[in-house]
Amino acid sequence: MSTSDMKETIMATARPMVQARGYNSLSFRELATAVGIKSASIHYYFPTKDDLGAALARRYTDDFLLYLNELLDTKQGWKTCIASYADVFRNTLLRENRMCLGGILAAERPELALEVRSEVERYTTMIVEWLTKVVALGHPKIEAEAAQRWAFGIFAAIEGAQLVARGCDDVTVFDKTLEAYRSAGLLPALPA
Repeated sequence: MSTSDMKETIMATARPMVQARGYNSLSFRELATAVGIKSASIHYYFPTKDDLGAALARRYTDDFLLYLNELLDTKQGWKTCIASYADVFRNTLLRENRMCLGGILAAERPELALEVRSEVERYTTMIVEWLTKVVALGHPKIEAEAAQRWAFGIFAAIEGAQLVARGCDDVTVFDKTLEAYRSAGLLPALPA
């Protein structure tokens, strides 16, 4: 297996582990066993856990943005974009009650190394920028600052709804919370 293929395998294996149990509980020994290599070999590809954590967060952000930008590129309406964005979080819960990688890393922020923390901050910035574009798409006359505040509210609300639903081990808590957000006007009504 090539170096880049092995790095991809390690990251693909580590991501759900972090999403399920958190970054601080990620063990190179356990990761190596799951990948089928020696623990010392993980260090060849990622010299430190923080190198791996930063790479995971960067990749997660880039992949998520690729998906989100495809929604905009295919001229989805703003309501569909927001609904599709929320579906990513719901579907993550359905996969063994996992969390958004950006959200779970943010929860562990005080213990993160600077390079991982920087990638978590990039995740927040990039996703809020995307949500700001989507809000502006649905409200062309909205002021930029108001669109950004609304976008940050959507970001925080959906991350929070996922966290609470995960704590309850019940995806219907996520659904009910999003419905409450729609009733309150934070989220748009579902597209027809």
